[in-house]
Amino acid sequence: MERIKIVLKSGKEQSVKRFHPWLFSGAIKKMYGNPAEGDLVDVFDNKDTFLAVGHYQPSSIAVRILSFEQVEPDISFFRERIKKAISYRKAIGIIGHPGINVYRLIHGEGDGLPGLIIDFYNGIAVMQMHSLGFYRIRKEIASVLVELLGDQLVAVYDKSEGTIPHMSGVQAVNGYIYGNSDPVIVTENGYKFRIDWTTGQKTGFFIDQRDNRRLLGEFTDGRTVLNMFGYTGGFSVYAMKNATAVHTVDSSFSAIELANENIRLNFGDDKRHEAFQVDAFEYMNDIKDKYDLIILDPPAFAKHNNVLANALQGYKRLNIKAIEQIKPGGIIFTFSCSQVVTKENFRKSVFAAAANTGRSVRILYQMTQPPDHPVNIYHPESEYLKGLVIYVE
Repeated sequence: MERIKIVLKSGKEQSVKRFHPWLFSGAIKKMYGNPAEGDLVDVFDNKDTFLAVGHYQPSSIAVRILSFEQVEPDISFFRERIKKAISYRKAIGIIGHPGINVYRLIHGEGDGLPGLIIDFYNGIAVMQMHSLGFYRIRKEIASVLVELLGDQLVAVYDKSEGTIPHMSGVQAVNGYIYGNSDPVIVTENGYKFRIDWTTGQKTGFFIDQRDNRRLLGEFTDGRTVLNMFGYTGGFSVYAMKNATAVHTVDSSFSAIELANENIRLNFGDDKRHEAFQVDAFEYMNDIKDKYDLIILDPPAFAKHNNVLANALQGYKRLNIKAIEQIKPGGIIFTFSCSQVVTKENFRKSVFAAAANTGRSVRILYQMTQPPDHPVNIYHPESEYLKGLVIYVE
């Protein structure tokens, strides 16, 4: 079937020529036909020169670009991209690592597959489609995974119910595409975690904090640790190695239950750990000098630019509370996972928080996502996770 042709306004081809994988609707001059959401479309400049091929969607991001060459993005094309993603993770020592069997297998734009996320949990591949183009071929993608991963793969679970764009009208239903499995125990840097992808946030675990959790372990010796927005207790487990006490706080009962279970998996019934189901801001109202290490890893405060200002105020308020209340000589690990919040925006929010308290604050480390969540150099937006380690006097 002949693909629909999209022609750009004069001058609007520059971002595509710089290999940015998103084409915004405002750049489009004309469409020759009416593509359905998820259709493959060809993009041309105003002088009728081919620029790219990608998946169409009727939104501000009108085309998610798959290739800047005049190719046919069929299943063999996607097989080659997935194969390269697997080879890359072998090359950086993630696949085959004796202490790690949980990692991101496909990271959207970072792997040249915008709209597709696949996480691997000790034999289970959990897929999330963020575009209808990939959702349409989810079964074919699952077959490619079975072919390429062989006996490493037990099951493929599609968890796209909450990620398919609402305007598509498609009622995605989560479920297994291949095989079946109960929740599994995964290993990360030697620590064990129970993963339930059917009920957990995102695909079941915040894999992107792996390196930052390991860094945290270097600072917990003899400290009293507070893990805010603790979710499954990932940071709490790493802190337990040598902290005096570790407290996990989350507003979700199921998250607290899972955090407690992950502590037991690694440390048994260790009384140094306590978990509290309570609102984060409420809990932080009265913790003056109680903790000398605080982790702030909140959910995304902003998913769209129109709420960016509110999000930055949220980060500021949260960090003010932590900086005000932490013991002198305390350390704060503070994060933002909002894609629309830039590194500069986030740093300014933490700066404003520090200035508001008047305390002396030093930056020890600047953090980001691990290499199995690669950042496409032509797509700075794919660097969504940013964090600071700060020392407060």
